[in-house]
Amino acid sequence: MKTIVVGVDGSAHGDGALDFALEEAALRGTELRVVCAWEIPPGVAFAAVYTAEALDAFRAEAQSILNEALARVAGSQPAVKCLGKVVEAAPADALLQEARDAGMVVVGSRGRGGFASLLLGSVSQQVVHHAACPVVVVR
Repeated sequence: MKTIVVGVDGSAHGDGALDFALEEAALRGTELRVVCAWEIPPGVAFAAVYTAEALDAFRAEAQSILNEALARVAGSQPAVKCLGKVVEAAPADALLQEARDAGMVVVGSRGRGGFASLLLGSVSQQVVHHAACPVVVVR
């Protein structure tokens, strides 16, 4: 199998997706690509008040989330080859781009968005409908 791509965002659902993807990568002997995407929140973008420091804070948070995910992989399955990537883009767009040559993409059913009552979040829904490879949505 080709690379398994997983999206992480620091949420419990993202952690579940990472755990599933890691188990699959170990089982199949394939590489794991962990992706954390960030973008300027729409409300902030419209206000046009973001500064270089604010952008650095968004980047730093995404890098911190990715670092925690990579540490989790190394602690749990050190034999799995794992690459991490922080991407400045809408999360669904980033995952679809990273998964264009993958064997599978794994996402949590919901992320850190504000609509906790939804069964399927907007990112996972977009990935399910537009990915060029099989998609696993972890609840």
